[in-house]
Amino acid sequence: MALRLTEQPSLHDNLEKKSVAELLREINEEDKKVPLAIEKVLPDLEKLVRAIERQIRNGGRMFYCGAGTGGKLAVLDMLEIPNTYGVSPDMIQCVLAGGVENLVLDLEEKEDDVDEGWRTLQEKHICPSDIVVGISASGNTPYVLATLKACHEHGIPTGSFVNNPGSPISKYSDYPVEVITGPEFITGSTRMKSGTSQKLICDMISTTVMCRLGRVEGNRMVHAHLINNKVVDRLTRTMVERNPSLDYKTCENYIKKCGGLTEAENELLKVGILKQKPVEIN
Repeated sequence: MALRLTEQPSLHDNLEKKSVAELLREINEEDKKVPLAIEKVLPDLEKLVRAIERQIRNGGRMFYCGAGTGGKLAVLDMLEIPNTYGVSPDMIQCVLAGGVENLVLDLEEKEDDVDEGWRTLQEKHICPSDIVVGISASGNTPYVLATLKACHEHGIPTGSFVNNPGSPISKYSDYPVEVITGPEFITGSTRMKSGTSQKLICDMISTTVMCRLGRVEGNRMVHAHLINNKVVDRLTRTMVERNPSLDYKTCENYIKKCGGLTEAENELLKVGILKQKPVEIN
């Protein structure tokens, strides 16, 4: 049986003998290949994102499903979405081998558990209005493969992104994406190029879906939660730009009082301080 591309020998050798400058340059050379690999599969990625958008618009949820690097990156994406776009944390979730609550633990052995993923989804009351997206560099991770198989058997829509062609996981995915990043800089270390592609794709999926759902106006995060002073300042400056008749302090006060930018603008319209809807900016 031929070695998977992600397990094939690195194109670089004698790494322990190279200088810092050489190592950094060669790692960067490999990393440059990742966006080009993603570009080749944009049509497949579009099909997946359209399916996710459709499920969410119809009241469903998206679940990432992963183990190891891919699963951990999915958890990061899941955690950032509610604060960035002001949506419910239920909208985009993640089932991770070993459990999301054990993210900081090294539980690589859990990727061989073929029951945990589906069991976790059942606990979350998975149903056909949802969609489950598997992540696996190898395309053969038992945890992910078994979960997608179970989803397939129960009529749950599935998607996936992997880093090897013709993978078993792709066969159980309604919307497969195969990003061929090739051999890793360190042979078999899929936390490198494969992981980079996974991070980029998670960003692309969630950002595109949020834009499509209207959680962005122009190019601004107008629904961000007020989690710190930096966000309050950013939203205040955005509100001033959108409403030239208002000063910074007024905008800041109403954003804090109302809990957000759009809420502040709606209140100002209601009380008559704003006479018209804000100007959309880019």
